[in-house]
Amino acid sequence: MKNKRFFILIILFLVSSMSLNVFAATVSENTTNVPTIYGKAAITVDVATGEIIYAKDVDKQMYPASTTKLITALLLAENRVKTDKIKYTQSAKIQPADSLNVNLHPIALNETMSSADVMDGLLMYSANDTAYMIADNVAGNPTNFMKMMNDKASKLKMTKTHFVTPNGLHDPDHYTTPYDMSILARAAFSNPWVKESMNKKQKTISTSKGTIFKIENTNKLLGLNGCIGGKTGYTSEAMRCLVAFYERNGREIMGVVMGSKIYPNDTYVFSDMEKIINYSYTLKRTVLHANNSVVKTETLKYKPLKFFGPEKTVSVPLVVNEDVSYYKNGANEKDLKENINLSDISISSLKGNESIGTLRLTQKGKVKTYKLYSAASSRALVKNDMPIYLMAGGILVLVLVGIVLIIRANNINKRKRRRRKY
Repeated sequence: MKNKRFFILIILFLVSSMSLNVFAATVSENTTNVPTIYGKAAITVDVATGEIIYAKDVDKQMYPASTTKLITALLLAENRVKTDKIKYTQSAKIQPADSLNVNLHPIALNETMSSADVMDGLLMYSANDTAYMIADNVAGNPTNFMKMMNDKASKLKMTKTHFVTPNGLHDPDHYTTPYDMSILARAAFSNPWVKESMNKKQKTISTSKGTIFKIENTNKLLGLNGCIGGKTGYTSEAMRCLVAFYERNGREIMGVVMGSKIYPNDTYVFSDMEKIINYSYTLKRTVLHANNSVVKTETLKYKPLKFFGPEKTVSVPLVVNEDVSYYKNGANEKDLKENINLSDISISSLKGNESIGTLRLTQKGKVKTYKLYSAASSRALVKNDMPIYLMAGGILVLVLVGIVLIIRANNINKRKRRRRKY
C-alpha cells in the first residue's frame, strides 16, 4: 500500500513539473526582457522604415550636448562641397576645451581648412571650434546659423527642439528629445558625406599653414558588432549622450541615448547603447491582425446589377492579405490607431477579386496602409442575388420577345402594303 502511494506521489510530482515547465516556456515566449539602462531617455528606430522599436521617455526634453553637431554637419554638407576652404574665425578661436585650437595645436585667425577636414574634425574629434567655423562660413555669424538650425529642425518636423549653439555647449534654451534627435540622426545619416565622416576611425587633417592634426573618433563602439557610425556628446548638464548606427545582416537600426551616467571611462553610455541595439535586433513584431484573418465585419450596400436596379445589403468580413503588426512599446501604443476606409463596392470586389478599402495603422511618427479584401462567400452572394438576376433575365427576355414581335409585325405590314400596291 505504501509503495502504491509513493508511486502516485511520484507521478503527481512529474506531472506538476511538466506543467511548470510548459508554463515557464509560455512565459518566456510571451514576455520580452526589456533592457534596463542608465540613460534617462532613449530610443531605437529602424532606419529604413522609421518605426520605433525601443522607447524610454522618447518625448522627454533633454540637453543634446555634442550630438547637436549632427545638424551642424548636415547644414555644412548641404551648403558646401568637400574642397571648399573654411576660414578659422574669432568665434571659433574663443571656444573652450575639446577644440583643435586648445587641445591639439593653436590655429591662427583666417587660416583655412578644407570642408572635408572640418567635417571630420566636427564629427570624429567633436571639436567645438570647428562648429563655429561652419557657423561663420556658412551663415555669416552664429546668430544667423542658429536660425538655419531651427529652420532645418522645423522642416524635419522636430517639434520639441530648439537650438542655440552649433556645438551643443550648454544653454538652457538649447534642447531636444530622443525622438526628435532620431529624426535628425536619420536625416544626417542619409547624407553620403556625413555618413562617410562619422564612419571613420582615424584621420589626419591639416590647415593652410601646414599644421597637422591626427584625430580619432570618439565613438568607442565604431566597428564593433556592426556599429557603422554615430556621434558622442557630453556636458555636465546633459550628462553622457550617444547616437549610433548599426548594420547587421543587411538591416540598419539606429539608437539614441540621452542623460546617461557620467563615468570617467564612458562605459555606461556605450553599454546602454549596446543593450538597446541588441534588444532591438531580436525583438519580434506584435501581430494585431494575422494574414487572411478577419479585421472587421461591415454591413455594406451594393447594387447587384451595378448601374441600375435595387440596392442590396450584405454583411462582409474584411480581411488583410498580410500581417498587420507593430513594435510594442510605450511610444507606439500611446498613438496606436486603426482607421478603415472603404471604397465603392461592386459585386466583383465583394467576391474578393479586388481591394475594397484600406486599413491605416498609425503609430508614433509612422503610418502604414494595408489593403482590405472581402471574405464574403461567392456562392452566398450569388444565391442572395439570384432573384434579382432571374427578374433581370425575365425582363431581358420580355424585351427581346417584344423586339422580335415588333420586327415581325413590321415585316407583315410591309408585305400587306406590297400586295395592295400590286
